[in-house]
Amino acid sequence: MNKIILGFTAAMGITMTGLMAQAQTSLTYLFPGPDFLPAFAPFQLALGKGYYSEEGLDVTFRIGNGGADVATQVAVGNADLGGGMGDTSMIVRANGLEVRGVAVLGGQGLTQLVWRNDSGITSIEEFAGHAIAVAGFQNTEFYNLRAALAVSGVNPDDVDIQSLGYGGIVQGMIAGSVSGMSGVPEWIVAIEDAGVELSVMPARDVFPAQAQAIIASDAYIAENPDAVRGFVSATLRAIHDIIDDPHQAAIDYVGFVDRHAENVDQVERIMRMYAELVYLQDGDRPIGAFDQAQLQTVQDFYAENEVINAVVPIEDVYTNDFVPD
Repeated sequence: MNKIILGFTAAMGITMTGLMAQAQTSLTYLFPGPDFLPAFAPFQLALGKGYYSEEGLDVTFRIGNGGADVATQVAVGNADLGGGMGDTSMIVRANGLEVRGVAVLGGQGLTQLVWRNDSGITSIEEFAGHAIAVAGFQNTEFYNLRAALAVSGVNPDDVDIQSLGYGGIVQGMIAGSVSGMSGVPEWIVAIEDAGVELSVMPARDVFPAQAQAIIASDAYIAENPDAVRGFVSATLRAIHDIIDDPHQAAIDYVGFVDRHAENVDQVERIMRMYAELVYLQDGDRPIGAFDQAQLQTVQDFYAENEVINAVVPIEDVYTNDFVPD
């Protein structure tokens, strides 16, 4: 009898495992850049620690060619969700791509305004006459730099803004061929590791720069709200892991992304910088939630400076419906 019971129990276990596997919803997430970048650590942690699986999701990562490409692929259904910036949807939606942000990954902005301490610069007002690097002229870091200069009373035409690409921006800062940059935490740590002393000012100090965002099409949101909610919840859970213990998060991360296995100390410093400069909550607004007034300010600036060729209702560029309270 015991053998029969044990056999029945084992069979039921196999059946339940099969049903659970079948219950997993397949979801494709498209990164705007290489998936091994520490900027995408929350996603790798959520995948490696099983957070997506716990939400009933079978997540596959793919790599796109920048935020605009990701938005296009998501809009036409070639990817279920994708990564951009908090302002990506207002830029592409004006061009007919019906996508919106479903979570913004931090209460602060991603863009940091940085200058070499040996450049003579002591504030952004002194960028005039200096070479300042950006990765590209279609990137949010460039738009944020122009906005920060304008708000600070600096004519962008008086600044030698150079587009150097991701690798070139770090090399230029280390070599001293540029005095400053508009960039992200990973680049700051890489430059400092080369022995260059830097000053860092968040672009958010002068302009409502946005963090990274998860974007989805209106159609996917309507058809798969549970998948969107689960993906957002799992990703934000990983962000809280980084905030709560950057040291352990770095150890976990390099275990999942082994190309960084020899650089755990560097990764930890990057994690701490994200926790302090990007993920930090903004007032009572929970991490993940957009601020409509901030988005409106950004859109107004972009429209005035012809970054976008049309404006859309600001409530159409985001939703906070999937962000846990």
